[in-house]
This record gives sequence, C-alpha cells and structure tokens, in this order.
Amino acid sequence: MCQLLGMNSRLPASLTLSFTGFSQRGGGTDHHSDGWGIAFFESDATTPNLPGKGVRYFVDKESAATSSIAKMLRSYPIKSHNVIAHVRKATVGKVMLENCHPFVRELWGRYWVFAHNGDLKGYTPHLHGAFRPVGDTDSEQAFCWLLQELAKSHAGVPSIEELTCTLNELAPQVAKFGTFNFLLSNGEALWAHASTKLHYVLRQPPFTHVHLKDEDVKADLAALNGPEDRLAIVVTEPLTTNEQWTAMVPGQLTVFVEGTVSSCNTLTAPAGATVSA
Repeated sequence: MCQLLGMNSRLPASLTLSFTGFSQRGGGTDHHSDGWGIAFFESDATTPNLPGKGVRYFVDKESAATSSIAKMLRSYPIKSHNVIAHVRKATVGKVMLENCHPFVRELWGRYWVFAHNGDLKGYTPHLHGAFRPVGDTDSEQAFCWLLQELAKSHAGVPSIEELTCTLNELAPQVAKFGTFNFLLSNGEALWAHASTKLHYVLRQPPFTHVHLKDEDVKADLAALNGPEDRLAIVVTEPLTTNEQWTAMVPGQLTVFVEGTVSSCNTLTAPAGATVSA
C-alpha cells in the first residue's frame, strides 16, 4: 500500500520538516519505493496570505528516499496553504511517471490535486466527460470519476460546504470497491477520507518541540511558527513520536480549512468504532 501526507495551513507554511520524515518512507524506513510526488498550492505574490490557484508540482518514479528532487525539497522551503504528497507501493499500474501521485486536473477554473492509498477491486467507472486517466492506476480513474460527478452535481462553483456534502455522497460509491483513503484539495480546503487508516494533528500556539519518527530530527515549532500560525497535518501513519495524533475512523470524511477541522462526517464507520489519539 502507499502512504499519504497533506497539510492545510491558515497562513503560507513550509512542509520541509514533515516531508523530511515522510520521504524516508519511500524506500528508506519503509518499502514504498515505486515513485512519489508532491504538489503545493502557492499564493500570488500580491496576496501572499490568501489561498492561491497556482500549483507547483513534482513527481518522480524513483524512490523518495534516494531521489535528488526529494533531497532538494527536504531543504527548500516552499510556502503553501495546501500540500498533498504521496509515496507509492505499486499494486495496480506499472512503475512509471504517469502513475505517480498526486494527480492534477482543472475544474471550474481551479486546479484540483488528489492522492490515494489502497486497492479498488474490479473498479471500472464509466468516464464520459473531460476527465480521463493518463496512466493505468485505479487511483487516477477514481479521481477522474470524482471530478466528473462533482461537475455534474453543480452548475456553478460550489461552496466548500456544498462540495463536502457532494463528496459525502460520492466517496462511499468508490469505497465499496476496496480501500479508499484519499486526500483532495482545490487550494481552498483539504479533504481527507479514511477507509482504513489516516491520522491528523493540529498545530497551533503554544507550539512545542517535536521529534520525527523516521529521522533523528528534533525541531522547536515555536521557532518555526508565529503567533498567528495554525496548521493541520494529515498522514497515513504519525510522523512524530511526541504529539497527540487523532486517528480517523473508517468512513470518515474530514475537511480542513485555515489549519483546523471545518467539518467531519462519518459515512460508513463500523459499529463500535471510535476516534483515538
């Protein structure tokens, strides 16, 4: 299976610390060595504190732990409101560049970014619109279908609340084919759907010291963030050993806006399932 990493921030923030640990899971501390990718939504220079439409996008079929591009990103602080990253363990689709997540498409004049963890068995959606897969993964098919159905459901640009309601209806239709953990963003919000495993942590003042699980790196978040900063980190498995991570339950769809939980709905959680830290 693959692993996911996402960030949603109130102000433009760098993901270099989290990506440093996460990228090691791509062939270093874990076996997800069949490609990786990361996409940053960047703001316009004239309005740096507003979520931007532009996307800076990197994918590589090499492992994230050894990739020269990943090495550069571990030390190059790209400021963003929303970030989605992925390290791949190929199960459906060959190891090639066009199968590397995240995937990017345009809808309603904005870029959309999507990454998926899991296998969808016998999933062959009817795609009849403008959204077609370039590679041969079940993940890209699911992304194209989601955008196709979003476009059919809304005549104009919907609000985040309306989008969340529609995704609440669409996600279970894909999840019935298998494991459907995903991250999705249009630059304004970050949607996270847990089919089996996703965790998140909210970072806000007072910031503390953190210790990465996959690298012997410690950091003082107070030195890296200001009093107005607030951000959410979403990942398959917790990245640090000394923070309280919240485990999402199966069927849970959570939307993050301005670095905090905007809404959370459990769609198909099994009986007795609970959220744990």
